[in-house]
Amino acid sequence: MAVMSKSASEAGVQASRNTISGDNMTNQVMGFATPKDSVIAVSANQSNISVPAITYRNQRVITTEHLALGYGTLPIRIQQNHIRNESRFIEGKHYFRVTGDELKSFRLSFSESVNKHTSVLILWTERGASRHAKMLETDQAWDFYEELEEHYFRKREPQGVPVIPNFSDPAQAARAWADEFEARQRAEAVTHQQAEYIDQLENLFIDGLTPVQFCKRLNGVNISKVNAWLKSANWLYDDNPDGKTAHWRVRSYARDKYLTEKTSKIMPNESVSFTSFQPILLRSGAVWLYRKYLQRCLPMKQTWNGEFTHDKALAAGGDHE
Repeated sequence: MAVMSKSASEAGVQASRNTISGDNMTNQVMGFATPKDSVIAVSANQSNISVPAITYRNQRVITTEHLALGYGTLPIRIQQNHIRNESRFIEGKHYFRVTGDELKSFRLSFSESVNKHTSVLILWTERGASRHAKMLETDQAWDFYEELEEHYFRKREPQGVPVIPNFSDPAQAARAWADEFEARQRAEAVTHQQAEYIDQLENLFIDGLTPVQFCKRLNGVNISKVNAWLKSANWLYDDNPDGKTAHWRVRSYARDKYLTEKTSKIMPNESVSFTSFQPILLRSGAVWLYRKYLQRCLPMKQTWNGEFTHDKALAAGGDHE
């Protein structure tokens, strides 16, 4: 995953007007912003897709066409899923609707990202892209969304080139020293947080845990909803949809990547036997779940006090289930 500078003809991005901050030049079109001539190469189905880095109202967004291309479907399918599930998409949360003068301004900078006959442009946020991945429910859609989540939606615009202070000026020299000290403290704090994060995972994760057992060790998680939530994340499916009790199996998307399966032969009596399957969490799956936990994305109890699991709490007990 990398941000690549290309010519406007290669990237299909044309600047309408530029604002300069230091040596950093950025396209600013009403609510839109993107680094000049910047696209991001996102891996999909063993190939790279060049996605224009579009920021709208301080959020990274993506067009229907590029979302469809990465998900391995047609734009009309994305549009149909939106229309058929309109109540599940909230404007300003899952998507933005661009029309009128704002759309005209958008065309000036992103001429190849929108059809010239389009009167309404839909731009999808990270949550909107996630909804569409769930609706398509294909491995390619989930793989591409995961790449977008990690490398596109979380990407930060490049900062301007730092200005070297005038050290002959005592005030500037003092400010530069203070800035460097603060930056070092922030870096040390991040390093400390990363170390704590690793320590917590070491305490939390044990080989052989099911997702539910792992989530039992996370303060506030509603474990009765964990498997259903993992179904929506394309990790699990119910092999007994018409029965009273769900029989959870691992989907191919998550198999050997986040989860594995433990098989057991059950013999209620001598003449009857069947095989049961139990999803088992891999370390990479625990890392993913724990990150979602810290992002408050897991199903949480209504009585949750807002505190996350920490080392002191872990020391209290090690029951798995």
